[in-house]
Amino acid sequence: MKTITRRDFLGKGAMLAGGAYPAMLALGLLKPSPAHAFNLEGNGKGKHIIILGGGLAGMTSAYELGKLGYQCTILEARQRTGGRCFSIRNGTTNTEIDKPTATARFDAGQYFNAGPSRIPHNHELTLHYCKELGVPIQVYNNVNEGAYYFAEGKGPLSNKKIKVREVHNDIRGYMTEMLAKSIDHGSLDSNFTKEDGEKIIEYLQAEGGLDIGKLYKASARRGYAESPGAGDKPGKIADPHKLADLLHSGLMDPDFYNVAEYTYELQMTMFQAVGGMDQIAKALEKKVAPSIKMGAEVTAINNMAEGVKITYKDATGEHILNGDLCICTIPLPVLSNISNNFSSDVSRAIDYISYNQTGKIGLQFKRRFWEEDEHIYGGITHTNNDLTQIFYPSYDYLGKKGILIGYYNFNEKAQKIGALSYAEREKFALEKGRLVHPQYDKEFESSFSVSWHKTKYNLGGWAVYTTETRKTQYPVLLKPDKQVYFAGEHLTYLNAWMAGAFESARSTVAAVHARVTNQRTQYPVQK
Repeated sequence: MKTITRRDFLGKGAMLAGGAYPAMLALGLLKPSPAHAFNLEGNGKGKHIIILGGGLAGMTSAYELGKLGYQCTILEARQRTGGRCFSIRNGTTNTEIDKPTATARFDAGQYFNAGPSRIPHNHELTLHYCKELGVPIQVYNNVNEGAYYFAEGKGPLSNKKIKVREVHNDIRGYMTEMLAKSIDHGSLDSNFTKEDGEKIIEYLQAEGGLDIGKLYKASARRGYAESPGAGDKPGKIADPHKLADLLHSGLMDPDFYNVAEYTYELQMTMFQAVGGMDQIAKALEKKVAPSIKMGAEVTAINNMAEGVKITYKDATGEHILNGDLCICTIPLPVLSNISNNFSSDVSRAIDYISYNQTGKIGLQFKRRFWEEDEHIYGGITHTNNDLTQIFYPSYDYLGKKGILIGYYNFNEKAQKIGALSYAEREKFALEKGRLVHPQYDKEFESSFSVSWHKTKYNLGGWAVYTTETRKTQYPVLLKPDKQVYFAGEHLTYLNAWMAGAFESARSTVAAVHARVTNQRTQYPVQK
């Protein structure tokens, strides 16, 4: 077998942005857990890396490269960092491609997260950076059985707000009842022994709340019609909803019925940054502030015979910046409209990988009626109309005022609502929202909406792959196009999550550093 040196091994690993990382692990150059800080050997002094985009992936790349002695320049088209890590508070502005710039008018201290709002407990790298950057976190209440399902339609339970706990427990009860009866009658697996069947039935009785006769019976787990209290107040348990009523009202439709705690990344415990998710971006910005050029819109990306040339424009005109290598974190729908000399395979991948359409609206209310009147603290109400979801804030409990997310919708619904004016979006959110919460009319104060597929410099929520594009286009962008590397959530299997940005940045930094430690050529920085 031909002998391969450590240097050759790293060089071959650097051919893939995701390949250098395991290569360095194999050589013992990194700690084995991705949730630990890098311990890379060597340094990048004398090398200039141009990073396109000041979102989490771009700033994390600069942060880690800076530790290794690289000179980095971040070109950010906006006058803020963070990209989709975007919290809306008083004075925040946002520009959509077919609308005037909007400015938020909220009370001081009020905010909502227009982009990512949740950190799963299993996203170790995100939590690592929160700790390393000194960003305090708090529990995010993603699962709340006290929130509602609301299905518009013609069924017996349609157009009524039904507690999540009622729907979940009634459906679970009826399903386990049918299964228990099937097992009891020997109509399932003939290989079950009598003892096996008895154990399974005992489990189903406990899981579904079945009585001795294996019939579903309502219990306190689905809530009370009258709450228990002192003295002669044992509480009153309402009858369960009929299975046929749940079915005919659409409450069991697969695109509506939601059990968030079953989803790996939505399982509790979840977290959020105290004071808004943009605190993570702001903490990163402080670390790399000298490297950032704000208001610098990239207009051309060109690989040269050696090095890379980036053309950008700002308030003073057009400029050219030369560097050794480039890390491009620009969202693909935006990148596809930027002049470049990429290979045909890379250009095709940029054009073929699609992003979803999504939007949110924050509604500020005079009082937190969802807490005061309905005892809802965090969590999500699900609807089958164009609102899709209403999110209740998981911070400032028992405060005077609050902002809830009046809709969080996707794809066709997001496209439909995103086409409306800001005022029309507000009107829609209030009209549909008051069906669930009639308090809207009296308590509403102001709103701010963001349609990500219409937001300048984003043009989409996050990357969405088909089986075909994941197989054919995704691998293309994991490799550098000569001196240009690509990074961002769209180049991971963690699409839509901040963890995708962090993981991609780590992989790309490892690939760049592996390449640089094998070859050194310095290029001047043009101011």
